[in-house]
Amino acid sequence: MGIELWTLFFAAIVYLGVLFLIAYSADSGWLPKKLIDHPGVYALSLGVYATSWTFYGSVGLAAENGLAFLTIYLGVTGAFLLGPYILRPILRLCRDYQLASIADLFAFRFGGRATGFMVTMFMLIGILPYISLQIRAVTESIQVISREAPPDQLALVFCLLITVFAILFGARHLTPREKHAGLVAAIAFESAVKLIALVVAGLFAIMQVFGGFGGLNDWINANPAKLDSLYQPADSSLWTTLLLLAFCAAFLLPRQYHMTFVENEKPSSLNTAYWLFPLYLLLLNLPIIPILWAGQHLALTTAPDFYVLGMTLSLNNQWLSLLTFIGGVSAASAMMIVTSLALSYMCLNHLFLPASISATRPDTNLYRRILWSKRVIIAAIFAAGYGFFIVIERNQGLASLGLISFVAAAQLLPGTVGLLFWQRATQLGFILGLFGGATVWFVLLVLPLLTDTATIASVERLVSRLGFIDTDIWSLSTFCSLSVNSLLFIVGSLLARQSTEEREAAEACASGTVQPLSGSVIANSTEQLTDELAQLLGREAAEQEIDRALTETGLAANSISRGEFRLLHQRLERNLSGLLGPTVARLILRGSLRPNAPTEIALTESLQFMETRLETSRQELRGMTRELDTLRRYLRNVLQELPLGVCSIGPNHEVLIWNSAMQTISGVTARQATSGPLQELPAPWNELLGEFSSSDQPHLFKRQAMIDGKAATFNFHKSEISESLDRTDALTGQVILVEDRTNLDTLESELAHAERLASIGRLAAGVAHEIGNPLTGIASIAQNLNVENEHDDIREHSGDILVQVKRINAIVKSLLTFSHSDNVIGEQREIVNLTECIQEAIRLVQLSAEARQIKINVDLQDDLRILANPQQMSQVFVNLLNNACDASRSGDAVDISGRRHENSVFVSIRDYGCGIPEANRSRIFEPFFTTKAVGQGTGLGLPLVYSLISDHQGKITLSPATDLGSCFELELPWADAGKLAANPALT
Repeated sequence: MGIELWTLFFAAIVYLGVLFLIAYSADSGWLPKKLIDHPGVYALSLGVYATSWTFYGSVGLAAENGLAFLTIYLGVTGAFLLGPYILRPILRLCRDYQLASIADLFAFRFGGRATGFMVTMFMLIGILPYISLQIRAVTESIQVISREAPPDQLALVFCLLITVFAILFGARHLTPREKHAGLVAAIAFESAVKLIALVVAGLFAIMQVFGGFGGLNDWINANPAKLDSLYQPADSSLWTTLLLLAFCAAFLLPRQYHMTFVENEKPSSLNTAYWLFPLYLLLLNLPIIPILWAGQHLALTTAPDFYVLGMTLSLNNQWLSLLTFIGGVSAASAMMIVTSLALSYMCLNHLFLPASISATRPDTNLYRRILWSKRVIIAAIFAAGYGFFIVIERNQGLASLGLISFVAAAQLLPGTVGLLFWQRATQLGFILGLFGGATVWFVLLVLPLLTDTATIASVERLVSRLGFIDTDIWSLSTFCSLSVNSLLFIVGSLLARQSTEEREAAEACASGTVQPLSGSVIANSTEQLTDELAQLLGREAAEQEIDRALTETGLAANSISRGEFRLLHQRLERNLSGLLGPTVARLILRGSLRPNAPTEIALTESLQFMETRLETSRQELRGMTRELDTLRRYLRNVLQELPLGVCSIGPNHEVLIWNSAMQTISGVTARQATSGPLQELPAPWNELLGEFSSSDQPHLFKRQAMIDGKAATFNFHKSEISESLDRTDALTGQVILVEDRTNLDTLESELAHAERLASIGRLAAGVAHEIGNPLTGIASIAQNLNVENEHDDIREHSGDILVQVKRINAIVKSLLTFSHSDNVIGEQREIVNLTECIQEAIRLVQLSAEARQIKINVDLQDDLRILANPQQMSQVFVNLLNNACDASRSGDAVDISGRRHENSVFVSIRDYGCGIPEANRSRIFEPFFTTKAVGQGTGLGLPLVYSLISDHQGKITLSPATDLGSCFELELPWADAGKLAANPALT
């Protein structure tokens, strides 16, 4: 006794309504996010692989080919065991470049509209048999249970029903680039329903049909041929073929790609799916053999595909019949809904939008347009599936229709291998291979479904002439199509030259990092970029996409450098790839990015973005990968913290790396440096690095330059970069090391100066001692002559001798003072008020009539205290003031100012006289160097000042040259009276 038709439809509608409620609850946040994001839910959602073929057709496949039915699931298990090498890289590409469909993936790698168009069209045609399989399975299951209505009418009603629910699931509102958490939850629930229904049916077969496991064992012993029939076909080549087809279907079928990669919320969830999804498939297949034997035991008249229904009906268990029917509807609807969504993305991105995007007006609402286009495409896909269901002959089993689509999906395998493992693969090779394989597939598998027996006979004669007489059709079609596909793919790739775009995409697929865009950005502002996008996307969509890209990159719209525009462009293209597909995204952004030679070293901004992405996935790294990642990070930190300046230059003279030391040396930030080519660096670094980069010398020592008005000295070293360690490949850039020698040269100069002063001091002491004794004798003799002689001429000459002796004695005293100036370090010092010391020095200097003609202006703060020898400090200021007065003309002024800043006292003495020539400025502190006339100076005044100031832990400098006069600046440590009183040892 069957179940009434209205009951079945009511049950189906209620079940689909429950699914929609689950999806809506998940999207609305009614269900716990922890549950929705659980890796187990994601793994269960992959159960969309198990369609009505699994639920119904596996029994028919087991009846015809024995245990070979297991290959459809063992192949998938193999794909997931190899997940880290196949699934993980594809997931990375999908997430990094927003590749929303299998067509997007190949269009990204093999570039151009032709690739996306061809993959989309072929997948549309290739999946139609699979969609018709679901329609046929549901309609025939309804007919088996209800024994009412012709299949065509049931099929039409079912297609209309699924169309409505598919739109509700995936096209109710536009969620560009966002995950459909509700869809994942609903599909996971459907997977659970399928498993429960099939396991219950299997237990029913064992317990009710055979009376338990003992009864089943007795039946097997009584019918050994049934057991033998399961193993007999196992030696066939069909096993290898089905394993390969299932392996490909695991990730190349549009619905599997969509659920595995596009709807993946957390990459770590894939680790759980590696073992949980194969376990789910194992449990799903355990009931198949008991159901098959139950149908054979009951001698059911229904086709083996529907033994699960016939078994329950024959025993009048309507509740179980209804449950198994719901399980079948669950399997079929899940496949059709997800497949329609995946195909709608493909059609939208590679058929509809490339042809219509240029006609978009600025006032168009792009999102609404995409949404309605998606709905129309979903309806068209189901209409095409229904049309295929009407046209084809219905003498094939459910598994046969599914295998046709499996062979179609396998045609993408050569391209996938090239995408992941062969960087030399080209677009031409992929298109030729896919076209050749698709042609063989259509002739051998699809054409016999659509034509008369005469055409089929012609195909069979062609196959026999090729020597494939006893080969099954699945092995034959798979071998021939993949052979032609692979051969054309390899030959076409070897003959064609890769474009720059293909080469960059190949590197992105082969490497584990996000590749930056090559080219220079034409747009100068976000406003200009928005205006350009608005011409193709519409104003509203353009503004939303720009704002979203700015938010994700952390950039401010009003302060974006040239290098940051490239980063913004890169993020914008990825976002548009998720919404419109990579082909349309490239077409839209082509006008604002001018292509140039490929940049093979990532820009600093792009590196920062990649580091952020790597940080989020760091917990997923394992074993050698983790060790390599740790080493990479360590080397990056070493490079950044190296005490030498590091500047890396790309093949187009773009600055790529500018480490911390380089920022300190130059005063140029990394963001400024990496925002353009070397020539656009601030002066003088554009000239310094540009000249050295283009020179033939690998080293340049003691290159002097003016940095911020101060003289600086640098050493430069460079090395060329090539792609291989043996430097046999083309050069791709340079690394320049910059060593700042300014402080070292200053120390070396001061050390040499100190050594000269020490040697001169020793010489001066010796000379003063040796000259002093005879000088005393000469003075005594001259005095005696002056006293004892009455001759005026003799007395006059003796007086002249005494004058010269006094001059010599003054020089000797200066030598002695200079030679003993360092002894002040060991003397007892006291707190000296510099204001009083300077006032005393001014009084002493103005004893001279010439000095009184000079106006000395004093501007000294209070509390200018230092710890010093007062006589030595007085001598310092007397010497400096004497020099200032000597350089000034009558009526000129000399300015003295003093101030305290933190723990230092600063004093400046400025005159407005003739100044010091540039050629003499470096020698003013050398002993015996003087520009005064002979007899007017010893050249020891400033060296003595320098020595005394240094002994007091101070500094004296001559300010940069001006048009008028000179200015000496002194810096001495300030004395804290409180600390000195508390600790007398400091004095």
